Amino acid sequence: MKDWTGNNRTLGATLGASSHTTENRQREDYYATHPDMVRDLLNAGAPLRKYVWEPACGAGHIVNVLRERGHEVYATDIVDRGCPDSSLQDFLWEFSPVPDDDVDIMTNPPYATALEFVERALICASPGANIWMLLRLQFLEGKARRRLFDVAPPADVWVFSDRRVCAKNGDFAKTEGGAIAYAWFHWVKSRNTVSTIKWL
Repeated sequence: MKDWTGNNRTLGATLGASSHTTENRQREDYYATHPDMVRDLLNAGAPLRKYVWEPACGAGHIVNVLRERGHEVYATDIVDRGCPDSSLQDFLWEFSPVPDDDVDIMTNPPYATALEFVERALICASPGANIWMLLRLQFLEGKARRRLFDVAPPADVWVFSDRRVCAKNGDFAKTEGGAIAYAWFHWVKSRNTVSTIKWL
């Protein structure tokens, strides 16, 4: 299978599967990741290198856990939500290079543009980089995503055994128990050809 190397068009656009338009995309689709969702993944031994880019950092729920664990995190978002030591950048539209060749990508992308986030990460990451996306388990479904998986299947899908909570606008106090099944989807740029399922 030929490796995807990418260009200034996303993989989805190449496949006819992208929903990019010239209109403004949704900018306030913010559901914060509970820190335990990151800790449980790391405690399970998930591979993640020292340097990590979090391109939808929000208030820093993923970033703070990674920094606590000794990772150096390049944190960006389209909106300033108060994440410490972060900067403004639109991951989908500002085609700046990855900060360094040995940087992994980890994020909980906006649901409305989750496919585009995966495509963009697969373009800008360096070969061998880990790409971690916290997604609804139903991301496995759909014709557009199937076209992505045919070209670039995830190496692993780490499924939470219980229902977890992502809080709208980062307010966990106002968020009730989870009704959505989540999983961490893991790609290894240019190296994965088959997918395995793991459980958290």
